Amino acid sequence: MLYIVRHGETDWNIKGLLQGHTDVPLNKSGEEQAKNLAKKLNKVNFAIAFSSDLLRAKKTAEIIALEKKIAVRTTKALRERYFGHFEGTKWREDKQYQQLIKKFLKLSHEERFKNKPYKDTETDEELIGRLIPFLREVAVAYPKKNVLVVTHGAVMRVLLTHLGFVGPDELIPGQISNTAYIILDSDGVDFFVKETFGIMHQPHSH
Repeated sequence: MLYIVRHGETDWNIKGLLQGHTDVPLNKSGEEQAKNLAKKLNKVNFAIAFSSDLLRAKKTAEIIALEKKIAVRTTKALRERYFGHFEGTKWREDKQYQQLIKKFLKLSHEERFKNKPYKDTETDEELIGRLIPFLREVAVAYPKKNVLVVTHGAVMRVLLTHLGFVGPDELIPGQISNTAYIILDSDGVDFFVKETFGIMHQPHSH
């Protein structure tokens, strides 16, 4: 099983700033969250831990790994979405950002997958293109073993949408809490969501 975990809290999370590839460390509360998650997962026997190479994810993985006495390997494949020149802005209050996103959300889900709301950001297609091959490799390399994978909120959101676990727009930013996780099973090709924790999606009523 793959345990896909979001990193602990950072000061930028509290301030509502877009982080992306900006390397923001965990704050004290984020470190505590990672320790609490390690306790929560204390019965899970992990073979290895993988983490985004960004500090907030790496530190979260290291805190959990320390309790488990396992190695942590970092990779760019697990990085947060790149938000370009909007990184460091209060995205909820930034009028330009909100206008671009509003316009973008009018596109169909298929169009959104391939397109971007503004030039220097990463599309869902690019994000999935680095994430899925990595997760498949891990699933093949560690069959029938538990693997810890520490990543970021937007990555987990795109993954759950891509897997059809949530519909487009059912998961909005802020609904995947710090140290939330997804338990995934995989045969090396397909992925099956077994359980989620700390994810508050709102299924659309049909």
